[in-house]
Amino acid sequence: MASEPSVRVPIVDLRARAREERAELLACVERVLDDGGYVLGPEVARFERAAAEAIGAPHVVGLNSGTDALMLALWGLGVGRGDEVVTTPVSFVATVAAIAHVGARAVLVDVGPDQNLDPGRVEAAITERTRAIVPVHWAGRPADLGALGEIARRRGVALVEDAAQGIGASHQGRSVGTFGAAAAFSAHPLKLLPALGDGGFLATGDADLAQRVRLYRNHGLEDRDTCAIFGVNSRLDALHAAVLAMRLDNVAGVVAARRRNVARYRELLADAPVALPPEDRSGDASAWTFFNVRAARRDALREHLAARGVETLVYYGTALHLHPAAKALGYARGDFPVAERQCAEVLALPVHEHLDEAQIAYVAEQVRAFPAG
Repeated sequence: MASEPSVRVPIVDLRARAREERAELLACVERVLDDGGYVLGPEVARFERAAAEAIGAPHVVGLNSGTDALMLALWGLGVGRGDEVVTTPVSFVATVAAIAHVGARAVLVDVGPDQNLDPGRVEAAITERTRAIVPVHWAGRPADLGALGEIARRRGVALVEDAAQGIGASHQGRSVGTFGAAAAFSAHPLKLLPALGDGGFLATGDADLAQRVRLYRNHGLEDRDTCAIFGVNSRLDALHAAVLAMRLDNVAGVVAARRRNVARYRELLADAPVALPPEDRSGDASAWTFFNVRAARRDALREHLAARGVETLVYYGTALHLHPAAKALGYARGDFPVAERQCAEVLALPVHEHLDEAQIAYVAEQVRAFPAG
């Protein structure tokens, strides 16, 4: 029987973060308990103000998930049945699901060398039915917002950023989430700004859009006895908001640690049998929600690392157009070859802020030891 590996390097370490922040987390719980308000209320308002200031967006609306943030951004901009939304085939399924839930059709465009939506292919995908372009800051790496924003302005469509993985990233010195009509952020526990469960928020410079989303997230209620529109329940809980406001102060440190870890990986894996993620464009800075290498024998590499105590994840192994749920979009295997190859080869290595130098060196050593043939 094979012995258990002596070294364990987790892909994330949520327990370590909880231990570090235990006193602050308990203070958040006590404050919410003492206040007695568990849904929306002053904690959510406080987080929204702090997040708006941190991102540089005039308005932030707290919601129950990043998925709802994207869906309500599209809904609030009037995207609906019969409309088209251009986006990437490389993302979590929620990107296309949000488009489907407002009644629109996702029009997919292949990714480029930066592994994000390719601006050079977007123009040809725009039709008279196109209402929005949704770039995804995949892995916390900024999409080319300058080029995509120029296309959106010229063609008269909205730019809506899927920034679910993008908190802490910047494009040309400016925070992602501030370039389009709206942006959707996730606060899922695996994100860089995590709640204690599901959570998310929308950022926008449009006061009317922000107000529509605030109304819609709470059943469309203007007050307890007046329903202006039939909305949904997408409220951010007070406890999550309190934790997010506390953790917002630490995001810069989390991102800085991950950038240091990525820089060290680049040094140690320069001669490894894997392809490293592209370097940032000049003026951009990735947040590194995860750190994907690429290997033609990805599954074998993952097994090799698992046997040596290195935990990995695949983000994401199936391009969006190849999921059964996307069959109605009418795409087939081979339609987006760059995305399909990317999904077949990517493997996320541990990059979280709790790694020490010895762990990074160990992971790199095990990757280099993987047979190239």
